Amino acid sequence: MSIVVEGAYIATMDAAGTEYPNGHVVLDGNRIVAVGAGQAPRSEDARISGGHEVVDGRGCLLTPGLVNTHHHLYQWITRGLAADSTLFEWLTTLYPVWAGIDEDSVRVAATGGLAWLARTGCTLTTDHHYVVPRGGGDVFAAEIDAARAVGLRFHPTRGSMDLGHSRGGLPPDSVVETLDDALRGTADVVDRWHDPSPDSMLRIGVAPCSPFSVTTDLLREAASLARAKDVRLHTHLAETLDEEQYCLDRFGCTPIEYMESVGWTGPDVWFAHAVHLDDSAIDVLATTGTGAAHCPTSNARLGAGIARAADLHAAGVSLGLGVDGAASNEACSLRDEAHHATLFARARGGPRAMTVRTALELATIGGARVLGRAGELGSIEPGKLADLALWRVDGLAHADIADPVAALVLGGTPPLERLIVDGRTVVDGDRVVTVDEDAVATDVACAHDRLVAKAG
Repeated sequence: MSIVVEGAYIATMDAAGTEYPNGHVVLDGNRIVAVGAGQAPRSEDARISGGHEVVDGRGCLLTPGLVNTHHHLYQWITRGLAADSTLFEWLTTLYPVWAGIDEDSVRVAATGGLAWLARTGCTLTTDHHYVVPRGGGDVFAAEIDAARAVGLRFHPTRGSMDLGHSRGGLPPDSVVETLDDALRGTADVVDRWHDPSPDSMLRIGVAPCSPFSVTTDLLREAASLARAKDVRLHTHLAETLDEEQYCLDRFGCTPIEYMESVGWTGPDVWFAHAVHLDDSAIDVLATTGTGAAHCPTSNARLGAGIARAADLHAAGVSLGLGVDGAASNEACSLRDEAHHATLFARARGGPRAMTVRTALELATIGGARVLGRAGELGSIEPGKLADLALWRVDGLAHADIADPVAALVLGGTPPLERLIVDGRTVVDGDRVVTVDEDAVATDVACAHDRLVAKAG
């Protein structure tokens, strides 16, 4: 069945910045086939002459679906812990709890996290899963099952850690793998699940955790593995000043210099956070085509600092937004990341440092660029995948805001009238329709209690 959205204010996020104050979008299956002003020309196109659903978009803003470039879904069942800690304090508190996860708890956590991402306008999300407890079952199959149930496009990355506390790393030895096990497990996940097709709902990346939790050998070998299998590379980098000091003390160089030395720059790489970068580091990202996931809420929650997002964007770095893990961002709203990216950039650089449309760009086509999918999604253009978010901006909280894009980015989170992923409705009337929200909430609460009790 085709879907026709009419009467909405449409922010296409195409290269020209085209917007239609009263426009239409026509979907045929999982593709956008027409975008324009006014009513869709039904009589001129047999594809929408019958068997279609017309969605009344009056009072709404239609945007591309939002793209989340960094997350840790398993953390959805450990929210609210270590609420006033630094990053390293937070990690040392939570690692013993996370050591108890298994495929059942990951499935529950991922279902809750993905359903909430859908409610905040997200149609494509990554995940960085780097805790692989022995005897925990197939945690990657569990989160992939959850993504299929909720109906989001999914780019999970197989994380790993091989540098435990006894060898100078941060994580306890109980949650790290050997180098060989990490590489074997990563190759297995890529071989089983990665789908490189243009319509893909599921792509896999390779993602050792961070410079302070993996060895140099794992970073080098992971990069070789990813490039042999033609998948992308992801890790945390330059999140805190503690991490910078760790790299200076251990490697004699900055985090970005270290990653350059092990082959971790290029258009197939993106770093989460990138908070503490000097001009030369930003230039490295820009000249090599390396991307970044800006996570303003998590960085603020942990007191890590404010990334130079406006400078990264101005330098031409591929820049997207990420909610980060639910244990360091209890809201996990991708719309909020656009809101906070705007405010934090202006707090650093003044009122013109980031426009509301630049923030929406980062949340949509910017994220698509980071993930290598800008040719397929991230903007509303004929031929692209049918991933759309329809926001209601005619209620009490937004009706008098003159610019609908400003209403979305600067106002409160609008109700989500419809979320469409790959041509299928996932949210309708501000409620997820693919899973039972109430049942998922109950399951999440029970899983949280069991996991915390297990940690003692």
